[in-house]
Order: sequence, then C-alpha cells, then structure tokens
Amino acid sequence: MEVGIVYYIALVSIFIIGIIAGAIAVFFSRQMIINRQLRVAQRKAARIIVEANNESKRVLHEAREEVDKIKSAAEAGHRERRYELQRLENRLSQKTESLEHKLESAEHRERNLTSKEKEIESIRAHLEEVKGKQLKQLELISGMSTAEAKQTLIEKMEAEMGEEASRRLREWEAELREKSNQKAQEILSQTIQRCASEVVSETTVTSVPLPSDEMKGRLIGREGRNIRALEQATGVDLVIDDTPEAVTLSSFDPVRREIARLALTKLILDGRIHPARIEEVVAKTKEEVEATIYSAGEQAAYQVGVQLRPELIRTLGRLKYRTSYGQNVLAHSIETAYLSGMIASELGADVAIAKKTGLLHDIGKAVDREVEGTHAAIGAELVKQWDKSPGVVQGIAEHHGETDTTSVWGFIISASDAISSARPGVRRESLEHYLKRLKALEEIADDFKGVEKSFAIQAGREIRILVKPEEIDDLGAMRLARDMVKKIEESLEYPGQIKVTVLREVRAVDYAK
Repeated sequence: MEVGIVYYIALVSIFIIGIIAGAIAVFFSRQMIINRQLRVAQRKAARIIVEANNESKRVLHEAREEVDKIKSAAEAGHRERRYELQRLENRLSQKTESLEHKLESAEHRERNLTSKEKEIESIRAHLEEVKGKQLKQLELISGMSTAEAKQTLIEKMEAEMGEEASRRLREWEAELREKSNQKAQEILSQTIQRCASEVVSETTVTSVPLPSDEMKGRLIGREGRNIRALEQATGVDLVIDDTPEAVTLSSFDPVRREIARLALTKLILDGRIHPARIEEVVAKTKEEVEATIYSAGEQAAYQVGVQLRPELIRTLGRLKYRTSYGQNVLAHSIETAYLSGMIASELGADVAIAKKTGLLHDIGKAVDREVEGTHAAIGAELVKQWDKSPGVVQGIAEHHGETDTTSVWGFIISASDAISSARPGVRRESLEHYLKRLKALEEIADDFKGVEKSFAIQAGREIRILVKPEEIDDLGAMRLARDMVKKIEESLEYPGQIKVTVLREVRAVDYAK
C-alpha cells in the first residue's frame, strides 16, 4: 500500500518534472525563434534604411535640379519682362513726344482758326450789309416788301405744286385704271362667256281669270261672306271691279298672293264656293305651296352644288315668288352663285364659299317685309343663325356697299350681282321711276359750280356735262368728274354703273370783213 502511494507520487513528480522540462524546452525554442526573427527584421530594417537614404539623396538631387530649372526660367522670364517693360517705356515716351507735337500743332491750328473765324465774321457782317442794301434796292425796284415777295413766291410754288400733283395724280389714276380695267375685263369677260344663261323676266301675277262675270257674284257670296272668308284665310285683298272676266289679288307678300291665286283657281274649277270649302282649299293650298317652296330651295341648292340647312333652304325657296324690277330673285340668286364661283376660280379664292354666298346674297328679300332693315343686313343676320362660315355672312352684308367692303367675298358678290342684274333685258323699272332717276342725275350735275349744261343719256347709264372753259381748266374738269362720281354714289340708287363724262370746249371765233 505505502509502496503504491510512493510509486504514484513518484509518477506524478516525474510527470510534473516532464511538464516543466517541456515548458522550459518550448520557452527556449520559442526564444530562439524570436531571436532569429528579430535578427532577420533588423537586417531588413537596415536594408530599408539604406534604401531610404539612397532614395532621399536621389529625391533631394532631383529637387535641387528642379529648383535650378525653375530659378533659371524665373530669371529668363524676369529678363523678358524687364525687356518688355523697357520697350513699352520707350513706346510711351515716343507717343508722349508725338502727342506733344500734335498738341503744339493743334494749338497752332486753333490760333489760325480763331483768326479765320474773326475774318469770316467780318466777311459775314459785310455780306449782311450788302444783302440788306440789295434787298432794299430790290424792294424799291419791285415795289414789294420781303414778306410780300415770300408770300408771292409761296403762292406760285403752291400753284405749281398743285398742278404737278394733279398731273401726277392723273397719270397714276390713268395707269391704275388701265391695269385694273384690263384685269377686270379679262376676269369678267371669261365669267360672262362661261355663264351665257337665258334672260328670264317673271312678273308678279295679280290677276285671276274667270269663266264668266257670273262667277264674281258667287265669289262675293251672300252679304259678302265668301270674299271675307277668302281674304281672312289668305291675308290677301280680293278686288272685284268692272274688269271683265277677271279679279285682282292685292298683297305685299308674294307667297300669300300665290296661295290665294292657286286656291281661287281651284275654287273656280270646283264650283263649290262657301266659307267651309274656302278654308279647306286654302289649307291644302298652303301645304302645297310650302312643299313647292322647299322643293324650289332644295333644287336651287342642288343645282348650284352647295349644302344648306333646312331652315335656309325653306327661306331660299320663298324667293321663287319674289321679283325685283321684274327679275325673279331665285333665278337671279342661282345665276349670281354661278358667276361668283367663276370669278372666285379666276382669282384663286374658295369656289364653294363664293357659290354659297352668291346663292344666299338676296335671302333677306324673302323676309324683308316682315323685318326692319335692308335686305343685305337682314340676310346676313339670318344666315349667321344657321351657317357658321364668317366669309359667307360678310359677303352678304357687304355686297351692296352699305358697309365698308373689306373682304374678297364682298367684291366678288357685288360684281356678280351687278353682272346678273345689269345685263340688257334682265330688269325693267316703271317709266315714272325712270324719269325721276334721270331728273335727279341731271340735278346733281347742275349743282356743281362751273357746269353749263348736263345731259343724262344711254337710259341713265351715262351723264355728260358741259363746263364753262373760263371757270374750269383741264385739271379742274378731272376733279369735277371725280367729285360728281362721289356725289352720285352717295345720293342715288341705281343698277349697274353710271359713266360721268366732263366736256370742256374752247371755241375761237372771228369774222373776216
């Protein structure tokens, strides 16, 4: 037992001693490794220090070389700048000397100018004195003062300038008139040749034939009930007088007059004439006429080739029963549309707008008895409600010159309207109105100063004026013609145009004895 313990203790001691010996061995081995590594590191550090010393010496050498280069460049730049400053200083001194010379020269010139100014002032004073003496002598010779002479000269110059201006104006007007007339003749001649339509002159029917005079009594009826019923249903006055086998219809509305004519014709053919029958026939006739009106408007729009709203078609168709100076307004509107399209084509304008404007230009005449105003203004307002084209509305409003014509459509429609209305045989007017227009034309001409006689010729298409040659010269005759044209345009209404011719005649008469 004790031997075992001792053995165990001996083993433990040996183990401990082994461990301590191992630890000491490990310590010494590590110490040796560390020493070896330290020696290696010291050799590396020494080598690095040597390399660093060599590198520092090299960098220091390069820095010294760079410093030397910079120093050399700085010295060279300094020498160059010093040279440039020296050169500039030399130039400045030269300029200073030059300016001093110029200043001396300018002072010398100024002294010379001052002396010359004094000489000029003395000469000017002498000239003023001489001028004053000459003016006094001229005033004594001419018998006029300076102011009077200036006024005379101004008046003479004004007269010469007026004559020159009139002459120039005459030349310019002649040149412009020749060019514009030539161009207008080309366009209008081509247009008229392309639209060679027949002249159709329709008159308003105001008389209805009767089979016999006995029918007048039946139309009147017992105590006049039939005629009252007819007038109340149609709004037309029925005039039964001594005209054999005929009665007369009187109304300002052509549509009502047409309804009354058709209804009366049906009643005469039917033979049954009493108030109830009259109302029935008139109602049916109204429907027929309304259908005819719409058909006429639709046919006109289709014939011209334009698209219209139904309201405009219905109003346009009413022109079928409207006449102006004996000319059917619907036929006139169709012809105007054709002419407008041709003129627009020649001018390069929109043909569709021109045709629509020409077709609708007189649409105001369909309702001008119901609305206040001119037919051009009424038509423009009417079309404006249903057509959104401003060119169409403007052309209708401007085609009679009631407003300033500012658009091409106004000129196109005005020209087309004049061509359609002014051709021979298209329109006619009453003898009384014709004579009044001729008389008014001559009275306008006679009101001008210097007019000796005036004659309206060519059915009122031309007015010829004989002037007093001692009161009006050639240029005055031109001004008189122009002023008379303006007066006629402002005072009269007439179809087409009126030519104004001023004649100035000087006769030299002597007698041989």
